[in-house]
Amino acid sequence: MTRKNNLQEQISRHEIAIAPGVYDALGALLAAEAGFEAVYLSGASIAYARLGKPDIGLLGLTDVAATVSAIAERVDLPIIVDADTGYGNALNVMQTVKRLEREGAAAIQLEDQTFPKRCGHLSGKTLISVDEMAGKVKAAVDARRNSRTLIIARTDAAVVEGIVAALDRAERYAEAGADILFVDAPPSRSDLQMIADRFAGRLPVMANMVEGGATPNLTAGELEAMGFALVIFPGSLVRATVFMARELLACLREHGSTDDCRERMVDFAGLNEVLDTSAFLQAGKRYESEEK
Repeated sequence: MTRKNNLQEQISRHEIAIAPGVYDALGALLAAEAGFEAVYLSGASIAYARLGKPDIGLLGLTDVAATVSAIAERVDLPIIVDADTGYGNALNVMQTVKRLEREGAAAIQLEDQTFPKRCGHLSGKTLISVDEMAGKVKAAVDARRNSRTLIIARTDAAVVEGIVAALDRAERYAEAGADILFVDAPPSRSDLQMIADRFAGRLPVMANMVEGGATPNLTAGELEAMGFALVIFPGSLVRATVFMARELLACLREHGSTDDCRERMVDFAGLNEVLDTSAFLQAGKRYESEEK
């Protein structure tokens, strides 16, 4: 078994699994270099980085699947994929699950918002019925080809209908066959504890840490003590990139050079070391003509 499909083992450990959010293969490569054992492909971060637009349902299956494929080809890590609403009804969900699993997803996350969805930490969300979402979860379970591909059921009901209703929704999704439950945007620490307590010993639950979002920012250790099996930091990398890019561009604009920023950059050689360029070039030499 490769690391790509060992997510089940990770979330069954006593220690909480931590998955940083990425939006491309380079970010996934850096996460692997840092020692993380899984990555979370954030739909919001793809929208921010690829489209320069907010997370309001503008991405499609093709956008996400292409990114999954690029990451899976480059790193041997489980990829937890944010598939939004599944891009339609239950039949669309089946197509989504089949495609993302084929491209390399280890887990596929579906949510119970209406379409077009929006970021779970934005206001104004609306939900589909519990029955419709339960049907989508069942469709996802039926569509997967490999039982090791995990289905994550997310509910956005905490700030729409309240935490009790959100927990009841999650219960229905568990009955429909979800492998992991995700109640997004709980507004308090006590709400987080209620989520963990409700499903303790039955199904793994995951938490979402969004800097400046609706949920209090806790450490992985604090969430582990509550009973969470998985925590994602979906937008941290893209937010850090925005911060550093602004500094670099301001430096270049002011000085007409990047010299004053060099200590906060990798140079040409450093980037090629990250990319393992020499190994690619060496591999290419194997196919060069002996006449050269």
